[in-house]
Amino acid sequence: MQKNKFKISGMTCAGCAAFVDKTCKEMNGVASCEVNLATEMLHVHFDESVITGEEIKRRIDATGYKLTDITEGGIRTVTPELDDEARSIRRRLIIAVIFTLPIFYLAMSHMLPFGGLPIPSFLDMHDHALRFALVQLILSVPVLLAGYRFYTRGFKLLIKRSPNMDSLIAIGTSAAFLYGVYAVARIISGDHAMVHQLYFESSAVVVTLVMVGKYLEAGSKSKTSEAIQKLMNLTPKTAERMDGDDVQTVDVSMLEVGDRVLVRPGASIPADGIVEDGVSSVDEALVTGESMPVRKEPESFLIGGSVNVDGRVIMRVTRVGEDTMVSQIIKLVMDAQAQKAPISRLADRISLYFVPAVLIIAILAGLGWLISTQSFDFALKVFVSVLVISCPCALGLATPTAIMVASGKGASLGVLFKGGEALETTGKIKAIVLDKTGTVTEGRPTMTDFVIFDNKQLKNFDENELFRIVASAESASEHPISGALVSAAVKKGIIITQPDSFTAVPGRGIRAIVDGHHVLVGNEAFIAENEIDTMVADKHIQDFSESGKTTLIAIIDGVISAAFAVSDEIKSGAAEAVRALRKMGIHTVLLTGDNRRTANAVAAQIGVDETISEVMPQDKADKIKSLQQGGRLVAMVGDGINDAPALAVADVGIAIGTGTDIAALSSDVIAMKGDPNEIVAAITLSKATIRNVKQNLFWAFIFNTIGIPVAAGILHIFGGPLLDPMFAGFAMAMSSLLVVSNALRLRSFRL
Repeated sequence: MQKNKFKISGMTCAGCAAFVDKTCKEMNGVASCEVNLATEMLHVHFDESVITGEEIKRRIDATGYKLTDITEGGIRTVTPELDDEARSIRRRLIIAVIFTLPIFYLAMSHMLPFGGLPIPSFLDMHDHALRFALVQLILSVPVLLAGYRFYTRGFKLLIKRSPNMDSLIAIGTSAAFLYGVYAVARIISGDHAMVHQLYFESSAVVVTLVMVGKYLEAGSKSKTSEAIQKLMNLTPKTAERMDGDDVQTVDVSMLEVGDRVLVRPGASIPADGIVEDGVSSVDEALVTGESMPVRKEPESFLIGGSVNVDGRVIMRVTRVGEDTMVSQIIKLVMDAQAQKAPISRLADRISLYFVPAVLIIAILAGLGWLISTQSFDFALKVFVSVLVISCPCALGLATPTAIMVASGKGASLGVLFKGGEALETTGKIKAIVLDKTGTVTEGRPTMTDFVIFDNKQLKNFDENELFRIVASAESASEHPISGALVSAAVKKGIIITQPDSFTAVPGRGIRAIVDGHHVLVGNEAFIAENEIDTMVADKHIQDFSESGKTTLIAIIDGVISAAFAVSDEIKSGAAEAVRALRKMGIHTVLLTGDNRRTANAVAAQIGVDETISEVMPQDKADKIKSLQQGGRLVAMVGDGINDAPALAVADVGIAIGTGTDIAALSSDVIAMKGDPNEIVAAITLSKATIRNVKQNLFWAFIFNTIGIPVAAGILHIFGGPLLDPMFAGFAMAMSSLLVVSNALRLRSFRL
């Protein structure tokens, strides 16, 4: 058995994905296959003794879609292709808009109240019927040519008995256009009354509006690919490989397991490995999401892509290439995206039956009236009326108009949805997982406490002077905790001076001389190493630790002088947001790689239902999957690269916009301002939007349910009127107006 992965080009909707899936599964030797519309990927499991990957590719290519083989040994992105696709659609869309506006103006201005807009006399529909009709015909042709893909794909899938939304667009607009051509022919023959039965504007407007949606969709797919590309760019391009005492700069791809690599302060770690010599603090926030640098000493594990903060280390490479943690995260994201089946839009599902049903009704109605001794013109009028009134304008607008309005409203509330699927699913979630750092907390260390100890030897120091000495000593350090202390001093208006001397002890603390005073600032282990009794500070250290804070002790001239606590403060709206989520019946979970004590302290303050701590980055996605058991939809909220796999595997990934670009690009929803209440806004807006979409679809289907039988002549059988194609077109326009007006109500949405 063989597993192959293919990139699919040419899919436009769930109907396309279903057709590719159906075609693949019907091949002899294919055990299983999975088509993902969002990532445009095809995963095939097949017996290579029966069928080859090339044969699968050839058969799919023959249906009109293009497969590109992607080997398991490499990760390829398709951003340039998607950008080219978006540019191509934009060029064709501009052409469509340029020609649609004047044809719409010509066709509809006379129907407007108060006389409408003035029409040039040489194009008056009554005095110059043929000229009026020919201008509309000429203007509509470039629009249909610009949307040629709707017809090539739509009719092809219709012939293969797997119609999609393109098929609906192709059938409806072709019927309107061809009847318009027929009307022009009648006008040429002298029947000027047919000038009232031109439907060129219907075909042009429908094609243009659908092209707008295709353009937005192409941009969204490009962003998905960009997320993978940014993950690949995490690790540096070069490394300083050591050969004895010699150092040589080499490409990272040349590193092998066992190589010794020099990593200088401020440099990124090129691969996974073990510290062989040296001590430092390493910022792993890009990979683990945790803001506090981690002390590294001999035999400590180093993660490729993390940043060496303040010490020079020599590492021994243990994993390279696809085996590194960052590469594994990339693979997890890609696999999770591939397994994440796109939500099939209701209109696409209905289209599998709707198009054949409409065609059958139109043909039977036309033939029925022809057999019943009615004229050919009468039968043709019935046939076209059925097709025109069933043109999927309202059906096609039902979802995208609501999505477009809601997306704009969401942006004004600080919420960015990446398409209709994200909007549809967000309101259905039953559990939400909140990453701690940067999501419910600020994501940066802040000084919360500063305690001065009563000591006779320090009687000449007041609080501000002691604070100044400690902050001045820390000002020479680049450590985030030092930065928190210095920032607090600056906010209090304390003037900081540069220390006379400074030495950083990586992972422990600092030594400095400030205005002749010898200063030590560090953790308990560092103070103990300098043989200083910390008994006077023990109670404060315990209290700070139980609150999940990091504690440092300051020693001045050999005397324990002060202790200060640093923590990642909880965002002001976090507790309020959690309360709102729980009120909606959503199960709330705090997920973090931090220790249990800190996690529980944060959980108690925001009031979540469940806490999961000490979780490694590669295990976060598994936690999401376990919560999904039983069929409930789960949302993941995060801001770090380490959250990317979990964001991808969750039913809805919500990224905090103030976090990393990769988390944002890998997600379905972005809370742009980083406010936890934006999560509540996203869910509430989603519920309102889907309710609006269901209303739109209801009216669109009810319209067709009533309109198609009337167009087929059911009222005429009982002596009633026959629906003229002109009124069929007007009714179709009114159904679209109703759908758009209902969607616009979302502009008044309030949280």
